[in-house]
Amino acid sequence: MELIVVVAMLGLGVGVTGLAFGSLRLPRTSVAIVALQRARARAIVSGRPVPTEPPAGAPQRSSRRVATLFLPDGRAVGPDADPLTGAPIDAPR
Repeated sequence: MELIVVVAMLGLGVGVTGLAFGSLRLPRTSVAIVALQRARARAIVSGRPVPTEPPAGAPQRSSRRVATLFLPDGRAVGPDADPLTGAPIDAPR
């Protein structure tokens, strides 16, 4: 009888743990971050600088429309990207 109780408790624990792990999801990346990642990939593949525009509704920082310029080696120039890695500043670490 004790063995049946122990096995039932272990089964319940494993079931609850399985449900908890099944509900975990990866964090969603924003549309702006995905656009910057695609522009960086295009610059690397094409070998040409690729300018990006700020997302719609973003406040204008200057009179220029280009927010970030990705260079062919993957680096980025602009206020919205890390200049050494080319990663968007707001990207999760």
